[in-house]
Amino acid sequence: MIRTRNKSADRDQAALARPPLVRELLLVAGLFLVYKLGRQAANGHVEEAFRNAGHVWDLERTLHLPGEGAVQSVLLHSQTLVQVANTYYATVHFPATLLFLLWLYRWRPRHYVWSRRILAALTGAALALHLLFPLAPPRMLPPAGLIDTGQMYGPTVYGDTPATDSMANQFAAMPSLHFGWALVVAVGLIVATRSRWRWLWLLHPLVTLLVIVGTANHYWLDAIVVSALLGVAFAALRLPRPAPVRAPLPWSSAPVPAQVFAAPAYARSAGPR
Repeated sequence: MIRTRNKSADRDQAALARPPLVRELLLVAGLFLVYKLGRQAANGHVEEAFRNAGHVWDLERTLHLPGEGAVQSVLLHSQTLVQVANTYYATVHFPATLLFLLWLYRWRPRHYVWSRRILAALTGAALALHLLFPLAPPRMLPPAGLIDTGQMYGPTVYGDTPATDSMANQFAAMPSLHFGWALVVAVGLIVATRSRWRWLWLLHPLVTLLVIVGTANHYWLDAIVVSALLGVAFAALRLPRPAPVRAPLPWSSAPVPAQVFAAPAYARSAGPR
């Protein structure tokens, strides 16, 4: 009986934590729109983007980070593997994040609000950095010696001429929102679930990292910087604690048995003789 009431209380609490659907649809749509418009607004800084790319490449070598070419060389052993990586880069980013938000909204509304705030903060910080630090990806940098796997093997989400690409800003490599959003999805699902297998969600950001580096769309530092931004967001926006559920009092949930008011046996037998 008590367990049933606790489940009912949990459902009531979840319903109270779930924000209005129409408002959330508008907020999420606005988040994606700002993401696209913000990346396009940072377009056009070609010379600065290539200059910054040289600095990032030199810094990675100074820090003795592994070369991005090591990952790409593995992909290039199989044309099928390259095409799978390109497809993953082009098609998983947005749908996976959207499905993640929809699942949380339906089944974990408290975690949904927290994750949506984290995504909004991370995306806003990343777009600001795109404006302040335009960066050409390693596939465009001659010293890197990497190829554009999307253009060569397909599919690709970018145009042939980066400087005039009206669909996306190809000079917004720093930081990598592909990796940042994948990390939010993995952490959000780990926190929101209790399965012993939930740690396998970390495979999503791990595969995403190998894909963005192997296809030469991002540097290692792009993933490191977005991880640092995400760490700040997690520290600033804590998951709110659920409101405590009080156990029902015994007399408020069931009628008191009549035996409580009956005289004890010894009292009934102690009358006058």
